[in-house]
Amino acid sequence: MSLSLAAVLADSAGRRPDHPALVFDGEPFSYRELWAGAKRYASALRGQGVAAGDRVVLLLPNTPEFPMVYFGALALGAVVVPVHTLLVAEEIHYILTDCDARVLICGAALLEQGGEAAGAAGVEVLTMLEDVDTGRVRLDVLAGAAAEIERYEPREPSDLALILYTSGTTGKPKGAMLTHLSIVLNVATTMLSPFDFHADDVLLGCLPLFHTFGQICGMATCFRAGATMVLMSRFDARAALELMVEQNCSLFMGVPTMYVALLEAAEDEPRRPKLDRAFSGGSSLPVALLERFEAVFDCPIYEGYGLTETSPVVAYNQRAWPTRAGTVGKPIWGVDVAIARAETEDRIELVPPGEVGEIVVRGHNVMAGYLNRPEATAAAIVDGWFRSGDLGFLDDDGYLSIVDRKKDMILRGGYNVYPREIEEVLARHPAIAQVAVVGVPDDRYGEEICAVVVAASDREPGPELAAELVAWSKKRVAAYKYPRRVEFLDAMPLGPSGKILKRELADRLGR
Repeated sequence: MSLSLAAVLADSAGRRPDHPALVFDGEPFSYRELWAGAKRYASALRGQGVAAGDRVVLLLPNTPEFPMVYFGALALGAVVVPVHTLLVAEEIHYILTDCDARVLICGAALLEQGGEAAGAAGVEVLTMLEDVDTGRVRLDVLAGAAAEIERYEPREPSDLALILYTSGTTGKPKGAMLTHLSIVLNVATTMLSPFDFHADDVLLGCLPLFHTFGQICGMATCFRAGATMVLMSRFDARAALELMVEQNCSLFMGVPTMYVALLEAAEDEPRRPKLDRAFSGGSSLPVALLERFEAVFDCPIYEGYGLTETSPVVAYNQRAWPTRAGTVGKPIWGVDVAIARAETEDRIELVPPGEVGEIVVRGHNVMAGYLNRPEATAAAIVDGWFRSGDLGFLDDDGYLSIVDRKKDMILRGGYNVYPREIEEVLARHPAIAQVAVVGVPDDRYGEEICAVVVAASDREPGPELAAELVAWSKKRVAAYKYPRRVEFLDAMPLGPSGKILKRELADRLGR
């Protein structure tokens, strides 16, 4: 049996050769052009000795070359290892050595860190997108002169397609091994529901392609449907609004911080894109933010849940059934979700509906394991279930609600406090643009609750507003839950996918 993720692009190029697959800086690229480019990159990589099973590491920005190289490497049967572009040399070096990289494909603007890392690891570097000659082998030049390969290499469904490294919030990043089967099924399933992708859809591709949300939910699912992705090199809210209007985007995917920025940009921009639907993931979407966006843009937001280790989608709100704001919907087709007793680590003990515990997942989407980490794999996949590390509960109708990460839970005076609950309350205060709740050390209670706030543009941060926010919370949650401390920032620290870095906030505040 043969199954390859490369078929996602190859099939649409056969069905819709002249339809725009990609628009970048106003220039369209048809499916024929994109797949032909991928086949030339495959030929160039083969000429550099890359073969099936080799690990090809990508350190590339959002440009049309990303999907060409990505699908070109897959067409050879190689394993693609995308790396986020904010990493420094030491972090890139770790990934290159951990995955036993055959080659690093590096954008010229990222050569300072990528080149240093590859040199230390003894890994060959192929560069791209250079304005000046660096003396290195340029893969884009080789591909431009190469003949297209005839067809993509067959792969077994259980063969690895991708190694995606986790963010490393609990230590060194771990490489989640994803197979052709798990990704192709996740793409095919979510294309139908929740994303409801059709060939005439136009997606704003503003998420980084090295990240699983932008790469699989966005790029791969869009290409599988034969739709069009309007690619941005990086997210900028004002530019995103303009592009969505100009390119008639029907679909938006983003993380909560992007929705905040779009609402701010909309205050000075009267034009509205004709969005049919929007999808949120990456971190919890406050209900107040969802309501504001839907009111301003006249477009429903569907919130969902996924992880790098689950290819990535687990559950989503979707048109197939009524949306429940504050939940992440129901599991996608073919995936089981349950709640297990969080403190029991050596086995899975399921708990009844309504009870909070650790979210566990099983199905076609679960990774093959962590690369070179048999102990971590054994701890994560127990009794056939993947332990997510997230706390949540299922209601009687099967809707999943996320309470928080296990590691983000605050233990105050013996009571468990879930930051998301407090964030939902505070997000409804009109003086708050963004909020994150973290635990900070406290001599009396062990941990105290601290709200970190970016104030709305019309409010002055300071002691008066802090007292107002504490009083607001005190009226709306139990006495042990409300924040006793409020800190103000001009902007939240964000990870590459736009997720608020709570660990960094806690470290700043002396956790």
